[in-house]
Amino acid sequence: MKKILLIQISILVSTISFAKIEVLDRVAIIVDEGVVMESQIKDLIDTTKLRSLEQGIQLPSSDQLKEQIEEQLIIQELQLQRGEEFGIRISDGELNQTFIQIAANNGVSLEQFITNYEISGQSYEKLREEIRRDMIIQRVQRGMVGGSINITAQEIEGFLATEEAIAQLTPELLVRQIQVGSLEAAENILIRISDGENFEDLVEDNSINKNSSQGGLMPWRKINQMPSVFADAVKNQSLGFISQPIKTGSGFHLLKLEEKRGPLVKFEEQWETRHILLIPSAIRDVDATKLESEVLRERILMGEDFASLAKEFSEDPGSGSNGGNLEWLPLGATVPEFENVMINSEINVVSEVFESQFGFHFLEVTGKRVEDITDYQIEERAYSILFGRKYDEELENTLRSMRAEAFVEFKDLD
Repeated sequence: MKKILLIQISILVSTISFAKIEVLDRVAIIVDEGVVMESQIKDLIDTTKLRSLEQGIQLPSSDQLKEQIEEQLIIQELQLQRGEEFGIRISDGELNQTFIQIAANNGVSLEQFITNYEISGQSYEKLREEIRRDMIIQRVQRGMVGGSINITAQEIEGFLATEEAIAQLTPELLVRQIQVGSLEAAENILIRISDGENFEDLVEDNSINKNSSQGGLMPWRKINQMPSVFADAVKNQSLGFISQPIKTGSGFHLLKLEEKRGPLVKFEEQWETRHILLIPSAIRDVDATKLESEVLRERILMGEDFASLAKEFSEDPGSGSNGGNLEWLPLGATVPEFENVMINSEINVVSEVFESQFGFHFLEVTGKRVEDITDYQIEERAYSILFGRKYDEELENTLRSMRAEAFVEFKDLD
């Protein structure tokens, strides 16, 4: 009798437990091959309310908010299903690197980030799975949309001509001017500059402009704040540029671009470099390859032509046929071993033989310069802005279409 009673109590407890689980979490929406759980909807509603309270954001009515959250979770589930179809996986190692970056962005170590997060009463493991889902969805979106977007050079050029782009992207320019009364006087000054005289020194004795006492410096201005004839002359020019004579109602002007400032202004060190590469193989082992490289280097030191030997012997398919010429290289363009030798080489001095992951090299730096790449930076940012706008528009259309084609059934939970 006692045994039967214990069994009955066990069944009763089991029944109560299952009833509790069912009440706590039930299927709320069927979405194609997957589901959205009632707890997901509740959690996201609670999170949204908390964030809106912290940020002072007005929320819609409870019914409208619930509807919006349900749609958000339906779209999320559809994308996760697509990720499953595509075989997209986020490894623990990749996820760890993401969290290391998140922690660094918050100025703490990963360990401290985890501690702080869990002290706040939240689950780090739950956050990991949320971030993993987000990363899968991002890759799904890039796969569905990213490859179909094309930004043309004409679109970039058109955007850069807008007031929006000028205000956001273009730098302020510091321009120096010499103003004279005749074309002949302006041309004579250009001759003196070509003969080696300094532009600034010529301002005080020759310029009739009121700012000649400040060396001819005009105030810092963006392109759209300058007279159009001045803007056309200095637009897209590098530092040190000197214009041809510009005619206005007050005379003839010579302009020199002195400085640029702004978040996209960048100057880049570059090295003009050529090299010869030999690659070890089954026919020629490492020691023999290194020895042959040293022999070739010695032949150049004895007077043979670098370019001719590169064309004949270099096994770099990209530069060998071009006399070993790699043209102008910035930092980060080559492997560390190559870069280290390049930046520490004197001009027109053939380096020692060194090894990289590609084989054995020696190189010669034939020039060094600091290049103004501001215009490239601006074009890249313009491309990014235009791509982002097209991406958002295309993504919205794609997700709307995905939602329209999906099987969605809302369960009655009342």
